[in-house]
Amino acid sequence: MAKFHSGFVTLVGRPNVGKSTLMNRLVGEKVAIMSKKPQTTRNKIQSILTREEYQVIFIDTPGIHNPKHKLGEYMVKAAITTLKQVDVVLMLIEPDQRIGDIEQQIAERLVAIETPVILVINKMDTVEKGALLKVIDRYKDLYSFAEIIPISALKEENIDVLFESVRKYLPEGPQYFPGDMITDQPERQLVAELIREKALHLLQQEVPHGIAVEIMAMKRREQKDIVDIQATIYCERDSHKSMIIGKQGSMLKQIGSRARSDIQSLLGSQIFLEIWVKVKKDWRDSDFLLRNFGYDSKQM
Repeated sequence: MAKFHSGFVTLVGRPNVGKSTLMNRLVGEKVAIMSKKPQTTRNKIQSILTREEYQVIFIDTPGIHNPKHKLGEYMVKAAITTLKQVDVVLMLIEPDQRIGDIEQQIAERLVAIETPVILVINKMDTVEKGALLKVIDRYKDLYSFAEIIPISALKEENIDVLFESVRKYLPEGPQYFPGDMITDQPERQLVAELIREKALHLLQQEVPHGIAVEIMAMKRREQKDIVDIQATIYCERDSHKSMIIGKQGSMLKQIGSRARSDIQSLLGSQIFLEIWVKVKKDWRDSDFLLRNFGYDSKQM
């Protein structure tokens, strides 16, 4: 009888390098929200892939950056703390000729662990082969990576090669989660994140970083396949509130309309969604509000 293998795999890298897209590709399900805007992921998100002979738990982490507020500090800590808690580390980079300060910082953190680290060069489709080889040569001197694998998460190139490499490093172990479970995130959290994703897509550059979404109520109607959801989008300024609502509520309607489709797919039911917008000035620097929105560094 074949032995069962299981393990935890974390994805680390600077913001907007494609970690969430890659994790969704590896698992084959949309678990993490995606956006071209930096710092989309704020919390550790675990997604689970179970097969007959193995189970892999992928951990998508916030992008490592130089924080400017307490939320930023929480995000960086959430990413860094996973390095010593996993069986494999995937360090994602883009195929730039220059090694940036963030990549240097990550490499310095990796020196303190014995976990195998695979360097994943994402967006390989954006450069020619010669330029890609130069990137590989440059990073070979930065850290002793177990493997270096170029991929394109967006175009699903070399994903199977990366996955087979990850499997090699999985130790023998138990099945940590039920076979039909794809994430450890509660439904309320997933719904809140889907609403925030649509806001990220629709709002101007400076607004999304200052928003949080809280699900105030979520209840299935008796004898009807409808889930009533009440959500609040919090922002930091009155001017941002006006942008989120839009002229005659047009922006808020768009956010709700786009979120509704994904939430219905997630819950497998029709939904009735109501969204309000409130101002909480400087919430990203409030320990109390950060905990209230699920960003509690004490729980790491």
